[in-house]
Amino acid sequence: MKNVAVIPGDGIGPEVIGATLDVLEKVAPKAFTFNEVAMGGNAIDKYGEPLPAESLKICQDADATLLGAVGGPKWDNQPPENRPERGLLGVRKGLKVFANIRPAKIFAPLASACPLRKDIADKGIDFVIIRELTGGIYFGNHEAFTTPNGERAARDVMEYSEHEVRRIAHVAFKAAMGRRKIVTSIDKANILTTSRFWREIVEDVAKEYPEVKLNHLYVDNASMQLIRVPSEFDVIVTENTFGDILSDEASQIVGSIGMIPSASLGDNNRGLYEPIHGSAPDIAGQDKANPIGTILAGAMMLRYSFAMNAEADRIERAVDGVLNDGLRTGDIYTGTEKLVTGSQMRDAIIARL
Repeated sequence: MKNVAVIPGDGIGPEVIGATLDVLEKVAPKAFTFNEVAMGGNAIDKYGEPLPAESLKICQDADATLLGAVGGPKWDNQPPENRPERGLLGVRKGLKVFANIRPAKIFAPLASACPLRKDIADKGIDFVIIRELTGGIYFGNHEAFTTPNGERAARDVMEYSEHEVRRIAHVAFKAAMGRRKIVTSIDKANILTTSRFWREIVEDVAKEYPEVKLNHLYVDNASMQLIRVPSEFDVIVTENTFGDILSDEASQIVGSIGMIPSASLGDNNRGLYEPIHGSAPDIAGQDKANPIGTILAGAMMLRYSFAMNAEADRIERAVDGVLNDGLRTGDIYTGTEKLVTGSQMRDAIIARL
């Protein structure tokens, strides 16, 4: 039996996690033991900190961790070191996951939800963003200080070591070998020393994959090209901050942020799986949340951590099926399909299974 740590989190997190656990139980009955973990704002309310040591220990002992979403305006006044998002950074560090994999694929039934021109969307959108997860400015030194002349100032340090860049580059090139064999590395090498270093290491790793074509783009140009010609991208590899921003952009060009799952992996198969959307406190408790991104994250867990490819395929086919049937939660509803609640979407996927 597989041991899964479950972090419902805040806002809509418990709703989408609940739907996903129902789907997992349907596709693989009695295959899992689920252990609920407090993290994020709810942990602050209960324990005074976003990631209690016991919560991290449960995740570290599990075979995989499934996460809903954390954060919300309720905790905006927390000091920076105690915000809900610090729990997320802490669990990533504690699990030693360094590669975040975020697929961006447009579902044919959702083509009308794509905000891009029809002639662009019709060329197809199917790429994956591989984001370095444990380095960069998010994990550098953060300091607020006063200058010698008495003015307030702040600094955040971006830092990368060679092994961090090298290992994420290998993840990208290996992924490309199973796809269309194109890697686009995104940086800001015309300005940043870290980006010039990043590009140098990626080019060195590329020598080990002669079948893969390597392209480089500055991040500002890349953000434009993702909108102009998304069909030309296959595998994108980039540092932590750029990947965070570009993956949210990617979620919108394929129809909705509620549709995108992600996997965070390390040197073993014990991954952290989550949707890329936030906690959406404005719709929490109203049964409006789209559970598909989290359900597909569950499918990624089956595939990457447990080698349960057949079960993962079944979930993905069930999602395709309900979308072809015209069912839509509010975030992907365009006015002509059948509008359903989050629980109705869950029930329809389970019925398909």
